[in-house]
Amino acid sequence: MQRRAATAALATALLLTAGCSSDGGGAPDGDRSTPASTPARSSPPQRDAEQGPPAKGTVTVVRTVATGLDSPWGLAPLPGGGLLVSSRDDATITRIDEKTGRKTELGEVPGVVPEGEGGLLGIALSPGFASDHMVYAYFTSASDNRVVRMLYDAKKPAGEQLGAPDTVFRGIPKGFVHNGGRIAFGPDRMLYVGTGESGDTSLSQDKKSLGGKILRLTPEGEPAPGNPFPDSPVYSYGHRNVQGLAWDGKQRLFAAEFGQNTWDELNAIEPGGNYGWPEAEGRSDDAQYRSPLAQWGTDEASPSGIAFAAGSVWMAGLRGERLWRVPLKGTGAAADPQAFLEGDHGRLRTVVAAGGDRLWLTTSNTDGRGDPKDGDDRILELRVT
Repeated sequence: MQRRAATAALATALLLTAGCSSDGGGAPDGDRSTPASTPARSSPPQRDAEQGPPAKGTVTVVRTVATGLDSPWGLAPLPGGGLLVSSRDDATITRIDEKTGRKTELGEVPGVVPEGEGGLLGIALSPGFASDHMVYAYFTSASDNRVVRMLYDAKKPAGEQLGAPDTVFRGIPKGFVHNGGRIAFGPDRMLYVGTGESGDTSLSQDKKSLGGKILRLTPEGEPAPGNPFPDSPVYSYGHRNVQGLAWDGKQRLFAAEFGQNTWDELNAIEPGGNYGWPEAEGRSDDAQYRSPLAQWGTDEASPSGIAFAAGSVWMAGLRGERLWRVPLKGTGAAADPQAFLEGDHGRLRTVVAAGGDRLWLTTSNTDGRGDPKDGDDRILELRVT
């Protein structure tokens, strides 16, 4: 399927967008505006007493699983084998045979309006997928960003295997940039949703707004029991544009997000925590804001998906074109972040744990900001330590 016209115009349009780093990294050349309050640097959050992994790790590209993908964004492994991949700009979900690389388009998701960084974004399987066969998706519509769920029926013909979307949650602010989009079911079987402030920085500190937040919902889209604010889906706030969600072996949540001009962040998420945007970018001495456990210059990261494996968080970098390893010691970094695959495969979008020491990793060179090569975009299988 041909990409929509919005993708072809994306690179040009983004040059006209001021004060925005999003998945391109820092602001466009000539526009290096900074927040009104520039925070001072401080030490990372206190580590606990757990023993962390080795300071240095390794990454081996085992094989290329699939090629020829168009603007891949979300990735969900299927029980028993196979991968579901969402196309941001085509608004389709495709099943990949992980052994042969064969692609089967399941269908186009109706109601998606791709524009800029919006479109069909994150996908996740229901925690009861074995019995209910539900696939959840986050997408940009004509009016908002929303979460839907669809029945996946593998017995139907190709192109007809997705049922009509049922809206689970709506009203998340949309914009040409900063649409968030990562969704994941946590160990508690609740649905976590990373949102962006859609270019309006005032939304992040407004606890009544859904923009610039991590939301925690029941599978039916209601505020989850035990959320920090009564009758609210908001789990944490003060975010700019959350792009990655993952849990460690002790069920602690971590999130990656884009900075503006100075610092991209990896955060350990606490219920009710305020992560500072737009008053703080990166580490801050102000005790009301939670500092990231690791931060990067925007040209080194522009972080997207994250996964936990081998005692570390693995973070895909878009503008940085590399995979970062952050060894953990509790909710702090056990050692300095370590970069792999720098420039080898271009922009990297989504990384997902594949079990044991394996990861799935998608490239993102057909998203309007990359330099696509023959075969892009790809899914790679990695072995990590």
